[in-house]
Amino acid sequence: MALQGMTRMQSVAARWETAKPMVIALAIGLVAGPIISSYMGWQVTAGTARTETRDSVVEQLAQICDQRARADVADPSKLDWDARSALAKKWVVEPGLPFKGLEVTGACAQKLAV
Repeated sequence: MALQGMTRMQSVAARWETAKPMVIALAIGLVAGPIISSYMGWQVTAGTARTETRDSVVEQLAQICDQRARADVADPSKLDWDARSALAKKWVVEPGLPFKGLEVTGACAQKLAV
């Protein structure tokens, strides 16, 4: 019985020695994988997602403002910056819109310059 216990113990030790490099590689991968993928930009963090969402909403609102302002003024690209900014402020303000501030106004004024 003792001989069989030693054989079993040696078998477990041999299996551990075989599996040990794979276990160590798995542990390193579990720690290093997320760090490397985040550093390389392969993960989208919550802050990045919020920024991209906000930028796309601002872009869409600026396009709406641009179309409305162009319906009001034939060629807004001939206006100076202050006049384009005032025109953008006129058309950007709508009740219920979340981004009434400078972001949409500036983006709209830049679109009117083209």
